[in-house]
This record gives sequence, C-alpha cells and structure tokens, in this order.
Amino acid sequence: MTEQVNQDELTLRRLGREVGALYPLALVAIAWEVTARLGVIRGIFLPRLSTVIELIPKLVVEGQLIQPLFVSLFRAAAGLLLALFVGVTLGFMMARNRVVRFLIEPLVSFGFSSPKIAFLPIFILWFGIDHVSKILLVALTSVFPFIVSAYEGARNVTVNQLWAARAMGTSNIALLQRVVLPASLPSLMSGLRIAVPYALMTAFTAEMIAGGGGLGGALVLAQRYFETPTVFAYILIMLGTGYVLDIAFIWARRHVLRWHEG
Repeated sequence: MTEQVNQDELTLRRLGREVGALYPLALVAIAWEVTARLGVIRGIFLPRLSTVIELIPKLVVEGQLIQPLFVSLFRAAAGLLLALFVGVTLGFMMARNRVVRFLIEPLVSFGFSSPKIAFLPIFILWFGIDHVSKILLVALTSVFPFIVSAYEGARNVTVNQLWAARAMGTSNIALLQRVVLPASLPSLMSGLRIAVPYALMTAFTAEMIAGGGGLGGALVLAQRYFETPTVFAYILIMLGTGYVLDIAFIWARRHVLRWHEG
C-alpha cells in the first residue's frame, strides 16, 4: 500500500513538472493568438497562430516540409557525428598528454567563444553551397563542447583506477573502453546536450544565408514572396524539432545513466 502511494506521488510530481514546462509555451501561444485576432499587429507581419498551425499539414502534403526538414537534420547529424569523433579524441588526448593540452587548450579557449558562423563565406568558397560546407560548419560549431566535456570527463578518472586496471593487465584500448569512457559518459552526455542545439542552429542559419536547400532555405524563399504564415510555420517546425530532440535526449540520458543518476 505504501509503495503504491509513493508511486502515485512520483507520478503526480512528474505530471506537475511536465505541465509546468508547457505552461510558458501556452501563455506565449495565447498571447500570440489574441494579439493577431485583435489586429494589434497587421496580419502580414504576424498571422494568427491557428492559421499557421492549419498550414503545416498542407505543407506536408505538398512536399514542402518533410524533405527540407530531412535535409537540415542530415546536415546537423553528419556534422555532429564528425564533431563527436574529433572532439572526444582531442579531449581524451588533452587529459592524458600535457603537450597536446598545451597545444590545443589555447585554440579551444579562442574558438569556443568565437562566432563560427562568420566562417561560412570561407567554407562556401572552399567547399561550395551544398552539403559539405554546411556539415563542416556544423562540425566546427559543435566540436568545442565535445572537447571540453571529454577533457573534463577523462580528468575525473582517478590515478588509482588507472593503476588498478593496468595491474590486472588491461591494454590501452581496453582501458579506454572499460574505464575512461564509462567514467566520462556523464560529462559527454552533457556536452552532447549542448552540442545538439548548436548543430541545429548552425544548419538552419547556414541554409538561410547560403541557400542550398533545407528548412532554412525554404524559410528564406517563403519570406521573399511575403508568405508570412509559411515563414512562421517553418519557424515553429524549427523550434519544435529542437524541443523534441531535447526531450528525447533527457529521456535517453535518464536510461543510459541510470547508474549515475541514482
């Protein structure tokens, strides 16, 4: 009986957190709809939220939403995977080698806070306006959270853990797989949560500036023809994509790091 009560309390608390998370979004939606209906802002500049939501299924049927969204997600995912490989490798090397840390740390400090989107014209000049330039720009933007999180995670591995593993005859590769990587996983997951929004923002922004398809390019094309409801529909899809991915990440982290969260 007591366990059932505790379970009910946990369910109510979880439901309360979810409602609390949606409450600000509901306020913004209501304010948007009311403002547009009262004509405070002209419809050409701010269409009704209900009109924008009704337009989304039409865009799906006409093929103007799914394909551009998949293009943007492909670019963001490809750049993110490249950044993950490079960033984790460099982060682990920095944690275990002073020379590497001496060479890489100033570049990380300089590059983390720099506006990476400013490199887009150079990337277009070098790699063109299609996938490659945008994927590499996403990787450049997302690599720094991985470097920092991998470095901090690897530093959490104590010398005693390393000595104990080596005393049992653990090879360098096995040491990385069975000791360093699991100990760094909580930090890496935090870095991934930071990097995913970076990747999406960079992909969308690069498409808006340089074209070459994708959701950002479709948004700019709609803006040129003053299709304001379509513009806002694409914006909602961008925001919704980031929100859904973040919720999915939180769920995955809770299950993958159950041992750590507990």
